[in-house]
Amino acid sequence: MNKKKHWETVYNTKTPQEVSWTQKYPKTSIEFIKSLKIDSSKPIIDVGGGDSHLVDVLIKEGFTDITVLDISEKALLRAQERLGENSKIVSWIVCDILDFKPTKNYSIWHDRAAFHFLTEASQIKNYTEKVNRYVSQGLVIGTFSENGPLKCSGLNITQYNFDKLKANFKENFNSTEGKEEVHSTPFDTQQKFTFMCFKKKPNELF
Repeated sequence: MNKKKHWETVYNTKTPQEVSWTQKYPKTSIEFIKSLKIDSSKPIIDVGGGDSHLVDVLIKEGFTDITVLDISEKALLRAQERLGENSKIVSWIVCDILDFKPTKNYSIWHDRAAFHFLTEASQIKNYTEKVNRYVSQGLVIGTFSENGPLKCSGLNITQYNFDKLKANFKENFNSTEGKEEVHSTPFDTQQKFTFMCFKKKPNELF
């Protein structure tokens, strides 16, 4: 399957009210990002951000070095159109996370519902190695929980609980907080998520 074609089709044919992941305000993500107490001038990346409203809130919170990465160009264009002039503050990257080659380190790496689309061991290793190498201070990640859906947008996903996420990132990160969240979709169904916040281990700080 051509992943890029799949996601371009989704964003070209569905409105934000017709996809399950739409969230008016990313409360848990923002709370966890704030808990890391990172200076707002430090770089932050939203992986698989699409047309999420997280970037809007980060701008309002005063972050000045924001990157949003997504495989779908259409998704990022929708976010840019929504933000208007503020879109110029943001670096937009159209790329599959597995092909992403960062050119700098990020103080915070945020990912809500992108990591769980990786279902093969080699894909998960690829992603984890990027996080280990290019994240200098904190990681905020949200996935479908073990009581959540088995698929999203017709694609298989990998479910996670706290222990499974901790184990995946334990080499270079300590978990600081975890939260089970029930997300209400725009069409009044519910999805159970596992969110975790991690700090880079002291001896791994850049």
